[in-house]
Amino acid sequence: MDTNLQAKWDEFLTRTREIYDLTAVGALMGWDQSTYMPAKGGAARGRQLALLERLTHERRTDPALGRLLDDLQPYADSLPPDDDRAAMLREARRSYERAVRIPAGFAAAFAEHMSDSFMAWIEARPANNFAAVQPYLQKTLDMSREMSHYLGTSGHVADPLIDLADQGITVAELRPLFATLGAALTSLVKQIGERPQVDNSILHRHYPKAGQLAYGEQVARAFGYDFQRGRQDETHHPFMTKFGHDDVRITTRVDEHDLGNALFGTMHETGHALYELGIDPAYASTVLDAGTSSGVHESQSRLWENLVGRSAGFWQHYFPSLQAAFPEQLAGVTAEAFYHAVNRVEPSLIRTEADEVTYNLHVIIRFGLELDLLEGKLAIADLPEAWHARYTDALGVRAPSDVDGVMQDVHWYGGPIGGSFQGYTLGNIMAAQFYAAALAVHPGIEQEIGRGEFGTLHTWLRENVYRHGARYAPGDLLLRATGQPLTVGPYLEYLRAKFSG
Repeated sequence: MDTNLQAKWDEFLTRTREIYDLTAVGALMGWDQSTYMPAKGGAARGRQLALLERLTHERRTDPALGRLLDDLQPYADSLPPDDDRAAMLREARRSYERAVRIPAGFAAAFAEHMSDSFMAWIEARPANNFAAVQPYLQKTLDMSREMSHYLGTSGHVADPLIDLADQGITVAELRPLFATLGAALTSLVKQIGERPQVDNSILHRHYPKAGQLAYGEQVARAFGYDFQRGRQDETHHPFMTKFGHDDVRITTRVDEHDLGNALFGTMHETGHALYELGIDPAYASTVLDAGTSSGVHESQSRLWENLVGRSAGFWQHYFPSLQAAFPEQLAGVTAEAFYHAVNRVEPSLIRTEADEVTYNLHVIIRFGLELDLLEGKLAIADLPEAWHARYTDALGVRAPSDVDGVMQDVHWYGGPIGGSFQGYTLGNIMAAQFYAAALAVHPGIEQEIGRGEFGTLHTWLRENVYRHGARYAPGDLLLRATGQPLTVGPYLEYLRAKFSG
């Protein structure tokens, strides 16, 4: 590399690192807003986030960055396609070309509105006051359509919004995929419903918060989460966030009368964190220092939460230590009984607490509502009743209030309407594919899990998924790791093997 080219490359790294750091500052402010910020700090925080988004957007869309990418394109073309530098330039161009389509004023206004909407949700949710958030949702819907228009599409209005989270995925692909999956899951739910119901009352005894938090952190450490590079805090709606390669944090929510809530929530967020912490250190603070898509990210959280954390082997090993942490609550309970309790299948109201079989039906409902809202087939004012109707039809349950209905998830109150939920189901599908691929190479993984050993699985995931960060598009990453494109086969095989017996 000659001196002139080296100078341009160094400038490219500097510019993209500044964008990375500004984005991290925004994430830090969002984390604080969701954890420790006082209730009355919302107005100032919204203004601060809007300013930060404007400054970040200016960096993302700086014409000088565009010229620099053009100058470096011949160099990118001369590199092998899977070269790290080629991948960095490719991902930076994709990000730049998307960002320049969004006007700076709109980006700032959207960030401020999302902050205001989130705080309105925080206040309205305990009071079951949908009317208080309805105008915010209406504005979110309007701005989501506007964002889609700026990003441009020749397909469905939701396609650009979905692409923000899951690159390359479209409504045309998701509709038949979800139809096939939904039909198979509905049949499986019916089959399970014909059997005697599992008693899971042991999960709903009184489990003190301190004990739950301590045990959750114990499991996170066992999975491989490094508390020197992260921490866990409490929040309204659990999430993982990243401020740098060595600062990846998780949050949880504790219900003292639902042991599974925080425990499996911590496993879930730990899975997200392991992905980010496992990215190649050489990518730190570059455009590749992130997960490649929402779906791939969810595959890692769901893999650790469900395929590992709800497995029989896991609880054969870990139940004695859980019983020691809660001796009164779990006296006389066996590991087998606990395993069945945490895998009870039952149509329910809350997505984040749903069992593995019904979970995707929650996602499919939300996906359909998003499309109807964006297409203008459904008005915001009619959303609560549409929610109730679809839950009654798909799951046979009806929420007693909007808190357990349209106000249960933060997504539409903290981000665009469109592209919010499909990643969860894509993640479930990919999790089964990744896990099956790991087992094909290391058939002893399940026995190791039964001994409380996760190193082989973690190493396979780090080598085949984590370390690549955003180097590969999600479909390419999946194909490289598993030898298959996205397919529901392994996922349905896993569910039927586990729940049909």
